[in-house]
Amino acid sequence: MNLLEDLQWRDLVANCTDLDGLGLRMASRPITLYCGFDPSRDSLHVGNLIGQLMLRRFQLAGHHPILLAGGATGMIGDPGGRSTERNLLDRAELVHNVACIKRQLARFIDFDSKQNPARLVDNADWTASVSYLDFLRDIGKHFSVNVMLAKDSVRSRLESDSGISYTEFSYMLLQANDFLHLRETHDCELQVGGTDQYGNITAGVDLIRKKLGVVAWGLVFPLITDAAGQKFGKSTGGGSVWLDPAKTSPYRFYQFFINSEDSMVVEYLKKFTLLPREQIEALAVEHGQNPGARTAQKALAREVAALVHGPSACDDAVRASEIMFGGGLEGVTEAVFQEVVGEVPTRDFEKAKLAGSGASVIDLLVHAGLCPSKGQARKDIESGGIYLNNVRVTEVARAATTVDLLFGQFLLLRKGKRTYAVLKIVS
Repeated sequence: MNLLEDLQWRDLVANCTDLDGLGLRMASRPITLYCGFDPSRDSLHVGNLIGQLMLRRFQLAGHHPILLAGGATGMIGDPGGRSTERNLLDRAELVHNVACIKRQLARFIDFDSKQNPARLVDNADWTASVSYLDFLRDIGKHFSVNVMLAKDSVRSRLESDSGISYTEFSYMLLQANDFLHLRETHDCELQVGGTDQYGNITAGVDLIRKKLGVVAWGLVFPLITDAAGQKFGKSTGGGSVWLDPAKTSPYRFYQFFINSEDSMVVEYLKKFTLLPREQIEALAVEHGQNPGARTAQKALAREVAALVHGPSACDDAVRASEIMFGGGLEGVTEAVFQEVVGEVPTRDFEKAKLAGSGASVIDLLVHAGLCPSKGQARKDIESGGIYLNNVRVTEVARAATTVDLLFGQFLLLRKGKRTYAVLKIVS
């Protein structure tokens, strides 16, 4: 398959201004394309991955990607996909967010390729110095208000209770001007984005035709949703899963994809990974035959975590996940174990109580809240359902001492298959 055929197989082509024409253009020589990223927060989220992966797919096929951080458009706010107006950011906050996002984008796309390195631009660089009168004269005169009112992003807001401000109404012109600028300065012929951007993208295609008399293309991919149809936005769905490891740890990021619904996992494999079609289809067959093994989810989580956080962090996330499923602790680093500590109930426990003969596991279970009483703790041990540091406790009289401490400060308790608690030792 060529690239466009692969994108269609992955259900990543929701609409295109001229798919056949774009296919012919891409078959003749590499094309330069761009995708913009919203700096309304200081981190991108998992829903933004599709745009980044789209650029990466094009880059791997030999094309030239441009990543645009919206330092200017972020001052306005895109009305697309929203029922209310965004809160406007002050300039200092916007500058901070753009700087953070640039670092994330730079980690994901290859900027050092000798053949087709990616480029990172900020639309504030060519927009901030333009006067309002010049913008109206050079750009605004090419837009029909009737056409703008017909765009979905505008029409849906006009029909809402909140309406749309002139500020957000103008956003379309700014994004169209970005496409025009990149067409003039970088020979950029294609803009990609989510379906909520189609009106803005086609506005840029029309502006380029009117101003330069040349062809440009727009291609949009579907917005990612969960099984309930919830969009992955900043405050919904996968929007709570950030690409910044300080906001969402690699372990939690990995767990998000491990927990993908059976009905969605094959779609996510197509859209969120670079795995080839043959491998995804094999995983789909295996998943259909034995969904309980969660082979597809494990492959998905490992691929995406490695792409975003790197192979080493991904390996640590996998190891932490294995601990949560009862795996042994041999060779586990303190950093990996700290991921576990952050995900389960943790209580302090006095170190002095572990001196001498130590503290009974029964007392530890009650203190940790895993058992409501000593009697219940005793029964749970006798039935074989209690584990200390993921090793089954076989004796009711078992006591824990400082010898059992993990990294000199933790005890890991488990009841049954998945109910954990950590005791953190304090002086």
